[in-house]
Amino acid sequence: MNRKLIAIAALLAAFSAKPASAQVIIQMGAITCGDFLAADPDRQVLVASWEGGYYSASKNLNVFDSRYAKRNADVAIKYCKAHKQDSFLSVVMQTAH
Repeated sequence: MNRKLIAIAALLAAFSAKPASAQVIIQMGAITCGDFLAADPDRQVLVASWEGGYYSASKNLNVFDSRYAKRNADVAIKYCKAHKQDSFLSVVMQTAH
């Protein structure tokens, strides 16, 4: 009987364990234009999307227009190429419309 109890306890323990999930924390205000330009395309999309949402929220805008998102990203990237030490968040806040 003790074997059955141990086996059942082992099975319950094995099935109740959850895999650990990784947490990534990004300090968005610390990202420079150089960091942004050096990032892989997936990370650039993530950062630019977050920054665009932050800008929209700061202006209390609740409408998304993809034309402006593309335009704002293009302007910010052009500015960043010449100012790699500037904060990407401050660039977005200055150049977005």
